[in-house]
Amino acid sequence: MGHKEDLLEGAKRCLLEKGYGRTTARDIVAASGTNLASIGYHYGSKDALLQQAFLAVTEEWGEAVGPAGGGEEKRELPADPYQRFHAVWEQVIAAAAASRPVWKLQTEIVTRLDDDEKLREAIKEPQREGRLGMAEGFLGIDPEADPEKARVAGLLCQALATGVMIQWMVDPDTAPTADDLTAGLKVLMGEQ
Repeated sequence: MGHKEDLLEGAKRCLLEKGYGRTTARDIVAASGTNLASIGYHYGSKDALLQQAFLAVTEEWGEAVGPAGGGEEKRELPADPYQRFHAVWEQVIAAAAASRPVWKLQTEIVTRLDDDEKLREAIKEPQREGRLGMAEGFLGIDPEADPEKARVAGLLCQALATGVMIQWMVDPDTAPTADDLTAGLKVLMGEQ
């Protein structure tokens, strides 16, 4: 890897270990084995590097908990919508403990958005893309074939993921399981 990639990897480690607000340029340099000038040369600023690192961390989370589960082969989703929903959320919840640093970072980022317009702007489009990725990866909806269906399904997936993971962070003993979520969905649909 070159300095640019080393910086990104070091910044990702720092974000997950220290958080956004407590990560310094010197922390990134120490974690990456590079130098301070490299940050400006490759990313323009520490904040720009941290924004890219944050986006990379969240994208990697999505790839790890999606149907491929971090592997090369895409896992086949069940055709039945309730079974598919259950299978996806079973995988997301199974990764809850390992995902804790990612969601801790996500929560910190959200609390910073009112005071950091550049950060807000940097994550708007990737958030929209992430929704479509969730619709495709979690539910098998092709965003190009049916953009509106993918958009609304992605909104729901993103809302569920955020809520479920926060519940797991607060109280894993009473946080929802895939069975709970599927049963709740059936109740909402009037099928139970």
